[in-house]
Amino acid sequence: MFESLSNRLQATFDRLGSAGRLTEKDVDVVMREVRMALLEADVALPVVKDFVKRVKDRAIGAEVIKSLKPGQMVVKIVHEELIETLGEPGRLSFSGSTRPHVIMLVGLQGAGKTTTAAKLATYLRRDGRQPMMIAADTQRPAAVDQLVTLAKQINVPYYEEGTSARPVDIVAHGLKAAQEIDASVVIIDTAGRLQINDNLMTELEQIKERTKPAEILLVADSMTGQEAVHIAQGFNERVGITGLILTKVDGDARGGAAISMRAVTGVPIKFLATGEKLDGFEVFHPDRLASRILGMGDVMTLIEKAEASFDEAEALKLQKKLMKNEFTLQDFLDQLRKVRTMGPIGQILNMVPGMSRLQDQINQEDMEKSLKKVEAIICSMTPAERANPKVLDASRKKRIASGSGVQVSDVNQVIKQFRDMKKLMDQLRRGRFNPRGGLPGLLG
Repeated sequence: MFESLSNRLQATFDRLGSAGRLTEKDVDVVMREVRMALLEADVALPVVKDFVKRVKDRAIGAEVIKSLKPGQMVVKIVHEELIETLGEPGRLSFSGSTRPHVIMLVGLQGAGKTTTAAKLATYLRRDGRQPMMIAADTQRPAAVDQLVTLAKQINVPYYEEGTSARPVDIVAHGLKAAQEIDASVVIIDTAGRLQINDNLMTELEQIKERTKPAEILLVADSMTGQEAVHIAQGFNERVGITGLILTKVDGDARGGAAISMRAVTGVPIKFLATGEKLDGFEVFHPDRLASRILGMGDVMTLIEKAEASFDEAEALKLQKKLMKNEFTLQDFLDQLRKVRTMGPIGQILNMVPGMSRLQDQINQEDMEKSLKKVEAIICSMTPAERANPKVLDASRKKRIASGSGVQVSDVNQVIKQFRDMKKLMDQLRRGRFNPRGGLPGLLG
């Protein structure tokens, strides 16, 4: 989401890094570039002015002038002020409310409220709670059916009365149903409109009055740009939102909404949602997002994604196989699939410090196609062939190529890469690997 902003800021700081000492004129030039980068990213003008002023006041101060590496110090200041603008990390708060705690999701039509309700339910259950969803969106066609389908998919209880009943009555009956099954948290999927209007707000105010929600979370489409700020203000003035959930953050939005909404409304961002998959949901960490914007990576989120994808017992089992050089194509396929569940290659690269710039040099679409091709080739092999590729003669390779829709040369390439990787692993295991020795096996 912040790719263009990140690229502009990194280019600016690259030029800054070559300066031995910084003058006030140097700082003015940098701040002009930062200002343009933020405006192009669709950050609200008042937010940009305040941000640039804070950074400039600190950048021309003693902490930079006396620094041995003033360029790095300015980057540090921008990072700290970006975290300040994004605000403190917002967390769900159920203090002061009775069980079942109510979370009310609000937002315009198309923001992704229903999918977000299922993602939030998945997150809460993983956190040890017993969620239940209530379908109170009687306006959008098929909204109730969508919620029911998602609830069944993630095996979470739900309550619905179709589209003919009043939403305020639906939630009242739903709360009673939640009490009967001892649900700890209730997530209400409310109706949206194409734009804010009085009927929508009156309906939400009635639901709020009836349910006394612990949290009212605005689900905002990060791709709506500046309009998202006005939407957030409108909902906050009428129903008093307690937090923000930004959806579609993996899209090609310029990212200004995330920075602007928090600064303008004073309401914390609590979650980020990506894609349609129900595990594409993460707690918002302002420090991590600021690091991503400045190209510093996000190692903690990468580790958390890896921990969610890789089972500890399986990892130990795999480690033993590697130590004994018993790693097979089936193991390789399993690991490849787990890496792909962590997200798109570009998203993963963006979390590795210093690797975000590779996104411009790598055709991510071609890389995804290549990974799918490798997966198709291995899937076309028999279990015996995956365990022992040495049995793959010309006729077997031809069958595998036909089954996976590729050429025999592609099959040969996958086998060769796997053998080279095994040689490298064996050298590492024996402590005989020389990183300057070229291809694996040449110095064995």
